[in-house]
Amino acid sequence: MKKNATDHRRSAAPRRLSDLEPETQAFNVVAPSPIALAESVRKQSVDNLNQVLADLLTLRDLYKKHHWQAAGPNFYSIHLLFDKHFGEISELVDQTAERIQQLGGISIAMPFDVAEVTLIPRPPRGRESTATQIHRLLHAHEIILEESHTMAHLADDAGDDGTNDLLVSGVIRTNEMHVWFVGEHLAPGGLSFNGSR
Repeated sequence: MKKNATDHRRSAAPRRLSDLEPETQAFNVVAPSPIALAESVRKQSVDNLNQVLADLLTLRDLYKKHHWQAAGPNFYSIHLLFDKHFGEISELVDQTAERIQQLGGISIAMPFDVAEVTLIPRPPRGRESTATQIHRLLHAHEIILEESHTMAHLADDAGDDGTNDLLVSGVIRTNEMHVWFVGEHLAPGGLSFNGSR
């Protein structure tokens, strides 16, 4: 009898998921970490960074969706721009998740968990005009920038310089740059709201 990919996955998996070991750290628990920050400070930063991370993951995937579904006379440049920003947001995602781990926390990771937490509105599954895609991206960037400004101030007030630096030098500066590059497509002489010139 010929085996297929499903048969291989079944044989490679544990006999029962109930046979797996329990979690070694709960999601909302901050483990000890000798980085000279109080547990309460680390917990606040972990909670804040997980919100930013959920929104960065959503923005990253929104860029990839729009990259795949780009269309129209500006297809080539928009297709490349969206993919470039996808890559840069992916780097921020990794840096943010690693900062959460450094603080002794657990970073949000799975799509269904991200969907429950993100503040960015869900787009439709179908294709939208380039102008609508851009408006969605700009709105998502604005959400991330608003929360990052607030959270950077909180981290600074608490003495969490590492989190403050990540938010200011990484998240805020990258998102501001993306807003500029994407938003210029809606400048006078650019795209109108219906996606035409």
